Amino acid sequence: MNSLPIDDVLPALRDALAHRHEAVLEAPPGAGKTTRVPLALLHEPWLAGQTILMLEPRRLAARAAAERLASELGEKVGETVGYRIRLDSKVGPNTRIEVVTEGILTRRLQDDPALDGVGLLIFDEFHERSLDADLALALSLNGRELFRDEQPLKILLMSATLEGERLAGLLDGAPILRSEGRMFPVQMRWGRPYQAGEFIEPRVVQTILEALHDEPGSVLVFLPGQAEIRRVNQQLAEALGDRPDVLLCPLHGELDLNAQRAAIDPAPAGKRKVVLATNIAETSLTINGVRVVIDAGLARVPRFDPGSGMTRLDTQRISRASATQRAGRAGRLEPGVCYRLWSEDQHDGLAAYGSAEILAADLAGLALQLARWGVTPSQLVWLDAPPTAAYAQAQDLLQRLGALNDENLTAHGQKMAELPAHPRIAHLLLRGQDLGLAATACDVAALLGERDILRGGGADLHSRLALMSGEERARGTQGGVQRAKQLARQYRGYLRG
Repeated sequence: MNSLPIDDVLPALRDALAHRHEAVLEAPPGAGKTTRVPLALLHEPWLAGQTILMLEPRRLAARAAAERLASELGEKVGETVGYRIRLDSKVGPNTRIEVVTEGILTRRLQDDPALDGVGLLIFDEFHERSLDADLALALSLNGRELFRDEQPLKILLMSATLEGERLAGLLDGAPILRSEGRMFPVQMRWGRPYQAGEFIEPRVVQTILEALHDEPGSVLVFLPGQAEIRRVNQQLAEALGDRPDVLLCPLHGELDLNAQRAAIDPAPAGKRKVVLATNIAETSLTINGVRVVIDAGLARVPRFDPGSGMTRLDTQRISRASATQRAGRAGRLEPGVCYRLWSEDQHDGLAAYGSAEILAADLAGLALQLARWGVTPSQLVWLDAPPTAAYAQAQDLLQRLGALNDENLTAHGQKMAELPAHPRIAHLLLRGQDLGLAATACDVAALLGERDILRGGGADLHSRLALMSGEERARGTQGGVQRAKQLARQYRGYLRG
């Protein structure tokens, strides 16, 4: 087993968790925390044969982490190490380490607040501060306090960048352990400021071509979303022609498993990759062979609009912390280069850290889960408490959907809370079932829950339902149609259950 920087702090981590029920671990990308820590703690006496749950913020990261952990043991996924994510799971009777997405843990806590049989919860990449992670941590702490007196649940928060002291305070003065990591020097090359209304794709393509000419190794390009990835991929393919030595690999959470693996795996001998990625590649994944990073400096984040009551995706400047994480991807294996498509002056004006999702998100799902848990926000411990106005608006929506009577969960609300879907979607599914239209409701819910399967097809719902039923054939959207069908089948299973 190769030596990794995190190995130096593992003895101290074992000692900390032997004497405390919580700890905070800071380790930069490449330190090896995701693949070393669960295995290092698996046979600790205090675990006493219980399982380890490790939370990842994304499905792709959860599956990749499980595969890497299993390979370290020389096993297949589903043996000692397994995973559970939306639409997919691989666990077996001997699974001791489960890698799950954060929403999976919330639902598991609702069914079993004590988390019987679980000895350690690991929150990986906690610095991303997703809404699901904050909710899962609050419920875990509360459930531990209420139900785990005899054999307390241990909790480990680990990430590339953390506000360590703040988190330690949340966890009753938990010890903070730090790994320095191992990174080679990365040379920064700065760009000019974007002009108002400028499209980013031409500059990104120009910079990629420049990097392919000037630098060896594979290239990782950070773009804000799938639309930009698609356009850059098309323009770059035209510019490169039929060059056999360059492989273009999009990478985002909606791709199928084979396409994701093609982006993550090393390039074949004699070839180099250009990986076009969202911020999914910022900290959660290791992409082999990269020594050049091109960073557009943008990310697409969900923002709740109180006026419309809907969540939209806004394209925003990344924080300095995110920029540091991205640049570090170029120095994992050897000295690298990072092209930043903004100026040094602009960099100084970036926010130091990204904001927690809970501060600007739609809180309807959180409010429904808290009602099911039987608490108000003030009864739980939060790193950032849900904003009062947004929470009140969420409760108002739940009352209009018939899920709440005052602050009490109704029978309809209980059924809604048991479905792994946004409250609006859950209400749609249940009402459709009541009306004898469950199959159609599941198809509509899947269409609303996935990206549009008929890009540029206008607002014609009938055409999309025809694609789902097989009455019409998909044109260039087969992957999206298959995902939507799979989600619809899963919704049908929930309603039957």
